[in-house]
Amino acid sequence: MTVVQPTRHAAEPTLREPAHRVNPRALKYWVITDAIWSFVVGVGLVVGYQFLPDSWARWLGPLFILIMLYNVVTLALEPLIRYRRTRWEVTGERVFSQTGWLSRDQRIAPLSRVQTVDTQRGPVMRLFRLANITVTTASAAGPITLTCLDTDLADQVTADLARVTGQTRGDAT
Repeated sequence: MTVVQPTRHAAEPTLREPAHRVNPRALKYWVITDAIWSFVVGVGLVVGYQFLPDSWARWLGPLFILIMLYNVVTLALEPLIRYRRTRWEVTGERVFSQTGWLSRDQRIAPLSRVQTVDTQRGPVMRLFRLANITVTTASAAGPITLTCLDTDLADQVTADLARVTGQTRGDAT
């Protein structure tokens, strides 16, 4: 069986990685948030373990060790892999993001489809001067999120997106 490859015209763009990486402070942010989550899970497991019947201890002990081992591996590897894979780009025509550490998710949306642009800064993000930008489009796939940008850069990108999308005629549908 042969598969016919479509012919590529010179004007068709090829899919590439977005140009910009997240801010390097994202590594520390991801480590801290993962450590907080691991601590909460660990405390919950220890407290829960104290109140369970002894008959459950035989299988919950090894499960506890596996969960904590997974948390340690995640804490050590996830931030580095996420930093290498998470990218973003905003051009005059589209918003492009790439995320994921176990699987890769690439999203591209034309600016003509942008409906809202939101900036999000949680308390831990503010400590690291980071922000997320959520670009909502007229798409069933959901919004595009540009993660862990420097706050000043996030403000600039948000202002640029608001300006460009405000100039677009139509209702973004």
